[in-house]
Amino acid sequence: MPAPVKYDDPVAAPELTTPPPAAPADGSWQSLYEQNSRYVYYLALRTVGDPALAEDITHDVFLKAYRHLDQFRGQSGLRTWLYRITINHCQNVQRAWQRRNIIGTVDPQALDAVAANTDSPLRVLEIKELGQRIQKTLEALPDEYRLLLLLVADENLSYQEIASLTEQSSDAVRGKLHRARRAFVLEFQKNS
Repeated sequence: MPAPVKYDDPVAAPELTTPPPAAPADGSWQSLYEQNSRYVYYLALRTVGDPALAEDITHDVFLKAYRHLDQFRGQSGLRTWLYRITINHCQNVQRAWQRRNIIGTVDPQALDAVAANTDSPLRVLEIKELGQRIQKTLEALPDEYRLLLLLVADENLSYQEIASLTEQSSDAVRGKLHRARRAFVLEFQKNS
């Protein structure tokens, strides 16, 4: 039997002290979390629109991944599997709140971080306004279109990976992405 995984969290549940049979070696869960948590958080944030809720979802996703690692079949990459868990968990959270539309909240700290890397105040304002217009446009799209656009644009996933995540054929993804892009352009033009 493998040695228990050590956690710095003093309130970790007792059942988490022993890894599942297929768990990574001691210490690799931390590196797995460090390598993927930002991507999982960003996907959750863009899906639910609430930074605190996205943080909770991120932690829940890694907890679920840890508990169900023995169910990972290896047919896709580990990050793709984490994205699938994230998408499912976000949908469950939204259903629980009976929310059909994402309430967008632009994180001012994220915009300030972008602004800190530029010199011109005019450029900072342009970037901030563009980000707000893009977020507003995404919020106006149907959930499925928004998810597909986020996966292809922000996460740089292939059609095949998106098809696997959304449980559709890659041809269906390609067609829906085409329609999603058209809908985005039309909505973006309305917001000008």
